[in-house]
Amino acid sequence: MSRLVMKFGGTSVADLERIRRVARLVAAEKAAGHDVAVVVSAMAGKTNELVAWTDGAGPAGAGLTPSDDEYDVVVASGEQVTAGLLAMTLRNMGLNARSWMGWQIPIVADDAHGRARIDDIPPERLAAAMDAGEIAVIAGFQGVTRDGRIATLGRGGSDTSAVAIAAAVGGACDIYTDVDGVYTTDPRIESKARKLAKVSYEEMLEMASLGAKVLQTRSVELAMAYHVPVRVLSSFVEPGEAPGQGTIVCDEEEIVEKRIVSGVAYSRDEAKISLFGLPDHPGVSSSIFGALADANVNVDMIVQSHARTADTANMEFTVGKRDAARAVEIVRTVQKEVGFDDVQVNEDVAKVSVIGVGMRSHAGVAKSMFSALAEKGVNIQVISTSEIKISVLIDAAYTELAVRALHAAYGLDQL
Repeated sequence: MSRLVMKFGGTSVADLERIRRVARLVAAEKAAGHDVAVVVSAMAGKTNELVAWTDGAGPAGAGLTPSDDEYDVVVASGEQVTAGLLAMTLRNMGLNARSWMGWQIPIVADDAHGRARIDDIPPERLAAAMDAGEIAVIAGFQGVTRDGRIATLGRGGSDTSAVAIAAAVGGACDIYTDVDGVYTTDPRIESKARKLAKVSYEEMLEMASLGAKVLQTRSVELAMAYHVPVRVLSSFVEPGEAPGQGTIVCDEEEIVEKRIVSGVAYSRDEAKISLFGLPDHPGVSSSIFGALADANVNVDMIVQSHARTADTANMEFTVGKRDAARAVEIVRTVQKEVGFDDVQVNEDVAKVSVIGVGMRSHAGVAKSMFSALAEKGVNIQVISTSEIKISVLIDAAYTELAVRALHAAYGLDQL
């Protein structure tokens, strides 16, 4: 029999009726001959409620260790509830099922509480249970440190749990969510968005990191590294209702016709920080970005230009919106050492990106992007590129206009 890991997100298990639908989907895969493990998220809204409780409890007292480990104990409980409820529902249907917590498998993680990374998943216990015909219902989002403490994997971490478990047991991974696949762009913005039958790991990784909310970035990295076949599909159907549904995330070689551009992604979670009057000599960038890195502030787009004053430069870079205030604080701490004139922050910006493996072999992709935006009067503030993507920073007010213009410019509504 083949092994299959099924993952269900918070909206898919939001209440008991939806959990019953999930149980029917799981039962159908079991009846089809698969050895099944199921990874579940907390019920929709539950994690936010738990996080609010930890905020209300307040920080640790002076001189005591921060309570990040206890934060994880609290927020990991949402998945435990869902795992137990689904296992009970499957048993009520006459199926052999049991719940598994992260520490029982074990999913071994580092001790970066709240954003832990998986170090190892010894597959023996879980694989033996699956081979014996048991449906393993696993609490996602959680692991255990080597000294026995619960550690959570960051928001969206259940995707990572599922892919990592599939890699460990040598199975495929189906990610069930509230959409029926990966689209060329957000259908809420562009009604002509088309569902992709297949998308490469690299394209999906760029889409996830650039704002598409379908899969967590780390889960795609793992799938690509271990060649785990991943399918994204909807949990809001009954078994057999939509044969062949979903989008397959796979190696580029498995996609016969490579599109120049596969999708348009956007993110409003951006802030632009501008530094003026920087001394134009070696070591300046190292001082600024070294300080930001030491504070775990992730920097994305960077552009530097000469200022009007001789031997000085201006620099702009982007960070996540919630890191903006801290980034400005950190930059100001090195202002005396570096010697720049001023810093400004603009949170009214958005990043819009086009992604496609076909960019490697086709010229003119950037020209089409810039022309389409110019025709709509959208001004570009910052540009960054990689081998398979081009991103631009624009005024947030033009986000939807830009997405629709680019979607049409690359013929994505014709797929």
